[in-house]
Amino acid sequence: MNILRNYVYTILLLCGILTGGICGIIFGEDASVVKPVGDIFLNLMFVLIVPLVFFSVSSSICNMKQSNMVGKVVGNIALVFLLTSVVAAIVAYLFTLFYNPLGGINQSDVLTGLPGQTIRQLTSAEIFVNTFTVSDFQQLFTKSNLLPLIIFSAFFGLATALSKSKGKMVAELLNAANSIILKMMSIIMIAAPLGLGCYFADTVGKLGGQILNGYLHVFLLYLILTAISFFVLNSVYIFIAGGKKAFVAFWRNMPTPSLMAIATSSSAACIPVNIEASKKMGVPENIAETVIPLGTNIHKDGSVMAGVLKVIFLFTIFGQELTSSSNMFMIIGVALLVGAVMGAIPSGGMTGELLICSVFGFSPQLAGTLMIISTIVDIPATLLNSTGNVVCAVLVTRLTDGKDWVKKQLVAPPDLPEREEIKR
Repeated sequence: MNILRNYVYTILLLCGILTGGICGIIFGEDASVVKPVGDIFLNLMFVLIVPLVFFSVSSSICNMKQSNMVGKVVGNIALVFLLTSVVAAIVAYLFTLFYNPLGGINQSDVLTGLPGQTIRQLTSAEIFVNTFTVSDFQQLFTKSNLLPLIIFSAFFGLATALSKSKGKMVAELLNAANSIILKMMSIIMIAAPLGLGCYFADTVGKLGGQILNGYLHVFLLYLILTAISFFVLNSVYIFIAGGKKAFVAFWRNMPTPSLMAIATSSSAACIPVNIEASKKMGVPENIAETVIPLGTNIHKDGSVMAGVLKVIFLFTIFGQELTSSSNMFMIIGVALLVGAVMGAIPSGGMTGELLICSVFGFSPQLAGTLMIISTIVDIPATLLNSTGNVVCAVLVTRLTDGKDWVKKQLVAPPDLPEREEIKR
C-alpha cells in the first residue's frame, strides 16, 4: 500500500497523458478545444522556470561552498561523475543510430502540427558563444537563455559564499526564496495530469497515431539502455575498481537500493540506503556521505540517457542530421547538461526540456512534448540515477585510497558491523 502511495502522482500523470492521447485519436483536430487548458498549465510552469533556476542553483552553490561538503576528494568525484555520464551519453547515442525511435515517421505530417520554430544556422563558434553567454544582463532572465542563467547563478552563489559575513543575509534570502518558489511549483504541478493531458490531446489530434508509436519506441529503447547500463556498465565499473571481491560485494548489497529506487521513484529517498550499501561494500564513511548526496544533486546517468533520446526525438522530427561530428558533440554535451540540470534543480524536468529547446533553437512550446518522455521513463531513469551514485562512491574510493582499499575494506563479511552491534 505504501509503495502504491508513492506512485499515485505518477499514475495520475500517466492516466492524464493516456486519456489525452486517446481523446486526440478519437476526436482528431477537434481535440484542440482543450488546448487553452494545456497552454495555461505550460505558461504557469514557464514563468517559474527563471526564478526557480536562479534561486535553486545560487542557494545550492552557496550552501555547498559554506559547508565544504566535498573536501579533498572533489577532484576524484568530478572526474568519476564526468566520465560515467559521458559513457552513458555515448552508449545512448550509439544505440539511437542503430534503432531510432522515430525512424519511420512521416516528417511532413508531423511538422504541420507542431509549433513554428527556427533552427540556428550559425557556426560552431557562434553557437558556443551564444549558448553559454548573453550580451546584456536583462537577457539572462528569459527561458530562452537558460544555460547562461545557470552559469550566472552559480557565480552569484559562489560570490555570496565567499563574501562570508557580508553575504549572510543574501544567503538566507536565497534559501528562503528557493523554498517559496519550490512550494509554488508543487502547487502548480497538482494540475499537471490535467494540463499535460489537454496538451497531449491537442498534439495527438494534430499529429495522429504516429507520435504515440514514437513514444512507445522511445520507452522500449530506454528499457534496453537501462538493462545495459544497470547490469553491464555497472559490473564493468565495479570490476575495474576492485576486481572480483568488489564485484561480489556490490551485487550482494544492491537489491535493497535497487528496489528502493523502483518503489519510491525518488533518488533523494534512496540516499540513506545507498550510503549504507556503500559502507557495506567497503566505501569509507566520509566518501560515502559525500559522494551519495552530491551525486543525487548533480549526477544522473539515467537522465543523461533520456536527454540523448529527447534531442534525437526532436532532431528526427525536424529532419536534422544525427551523424555529423558537430551535432554528435552537441547532442552528447547537451545531454550531460540536462543530467546536471535535472539533478541540481528540484522539478528540473521541465528545465531540462527548455534547455534542450533553447540550445538548439527549437520553440519552447516543444518542452511539453519532451516532458512526456520524462514521464514514461521516470522509473527506470530513477533506478539508474540512484544506483549509479553507489558505483561512483566505489570508483572514488579506488581513486582516493588506491589498490589497498580492496584488501582493507572487503576482507570482512558485509554484515559484520551489524553483527558487532548485536553483540554489544
